[in-house]
Amino acid sequence: MTIDLPQIHSGKVRELYDAGDNRLLMVASDRVSAFDVIMAEPIRHKGRVLTAMTVFWCNEMSDVVPGTLLAVDPGEIEARLAGISLPAEWDGRAMLVQRAEMLQMECIVRGYLAGQAHEEYVKSGTVHGAPMPAGLKLADRLVEPIFTPSTKAAEGHDVNIDFAQAVNLVGVAAAEAARDICLELYRRAAARAADVGFILADTKFELGYVDGVLCLCDEVCTPDSSRLWPADQVVPGHTPPAFDKQPLRDWLAGQPWDRTPPPPRLPASVTTALSERYVAAYERVTGLALDDWYGATA
Repeated sequence: MTIDLPQIHSGKVRELYDAGDNRLLMVASDRVSAFDVIMAEPIRHKGRVLTAMTVFWCNEMSDVVPGTLLAVDPGEIEARLAGISLPAEWDGRAMLVQRAEMLQMECIVRGYLAGQAHEEYVKSGTVHGAPMPAGLKLADRLVEPIFTPSTKAAEGHDVNIDFAQAVNLVGVAAAEAARDICLELYRRAAARAADVGFILADTKFELGYVDGVLCLCDEVCTPDSSRLWPADQVVPGHTPPAFDKQPLRDWLAGQPWDRTPPPPRLPASVTTALSERYVAAYERVTGLALDDWYGATA
């Protein structure tokens, strides 16, 4: 799949192209990664789910923070690109967005104890360096959602930081604005998820400046950037079944693998289950059918 635009980045999931006029073309693939390693097997529909869910949330949250999305309809994208044709395989995967000056930190909001936050809590009783109440278990709800930023590593793993370190990294005004915006975005998304029987345990946002205004960028509340649990199956002290990548991580954890390339081959049972979870997450949260999304039946 190629296009007559300069490619400026190839990530674990997305390809990024310079679309001119301070714009970018972002294309979400069906690739899946775990422990910072890309698996060999694609997850059917994954790229379309990530794009469709991001567009949904950008529209839902536009009154909280402006977004950078310019177009997602393939015909409109081609028109805005002065007739440059998109590969048919990119229908529903491509987004034309305004280029932003990215805030150099990941903006994570946690409403429940899970993942790295749980690992840190077990060791030290803290989350991102902040003391937490004693006696919390895995999957326990926190007293209130907390803003837990991390660095954006060019290579290797991001590093969790506390709010004071975030201030040192991006400045007090930007750190406070990012915190306030992301906490409100999380509350909105968590409430919507709760209405359809999900718990949004945590999620990651990315923010950037366009003409001096802080905007919502990249993917938003997708199964790749969030932990989404069925509310009726959460038992504190146990890992909940998840509508995200956790089943992949759990399967890999049982394999004789040192978390370096090449990864183990994924069986069809894992790739099929992941595809079904991604689609179900989108359809339950949004109330929309993925079959109605661009190219979804491909």
